[in-house]
Amino acid sequence: MAKIQVKPDLSDPQLRAKLKRGMGHNYYGEPAWPNDLLYIFPVVIMGTMALCIGLAVLDPALVGEPANPFATPLEILPEWYLYPAFQILRVVPNKLLGIALQTAIPLGLMLIPFIENVNKFQNPFRRPVATSMFLFGTLVTLYLGIGATLPIDKSLTLGLF
Repeated sequence: MAKIQVKPDLSDPQLRAKLKRGMGHNYYGEPAWPNDLLYIFPVVIMGTMALCIGLAVLDPALVGEPANPFATPLEILPEWYLYPAFQILRVVPNKLLGIALQTAIPLGLMLIPFIENVNKFQNPFRRPVATSMFLFGTLVTLYLGIGATLPIDKSLTLGLF
C-alpha cells in the first residue's frame, strides 16, 4: 500500500514560527545559493587547506641527499609491485627472451576469463584448473618478488641453499 504524504499547512502559526527561525528547511529543501555556496563550502575548503598545511608542518617531507649523476647506487630497485617483472629481466640472460616473458604477463592475465568459463560455479574448489593456475601464478609472483630484493647471486635460490 502506497504511503500518502500530506503537505504541511503553511497557515499554521507554529509552523510559520519554526520556518521563520530556520527550523523547517529539511522538509522543503534548502537552496544552494546562498546557504551552501556562500557559507558552508568556504568553511569546508578552508578546513581542508588548514588540515593539509597542519600535516605538512607537523610531519614535513624530508629532503634527501642531493642527486649525484656520477655515483649510481649499487642496487636500484623499482616499486614493490614491479619486483617480479624486474627479477625476470635481471635473471634471464637473453634480453629479447626477457622482453618476451614481460609480454607474457599481460597475455596470461587476459586469458584468465576464458579458463573454465563454462563452469558457472564461483566456488574455487569446483574449478580446479583455474584455482591451481591462480595458486601457481601467485607462488611464482611471490618467489620472483622476494628474489628481486636479494643480491643477484642469491636471488634464484632465495638464499636458502
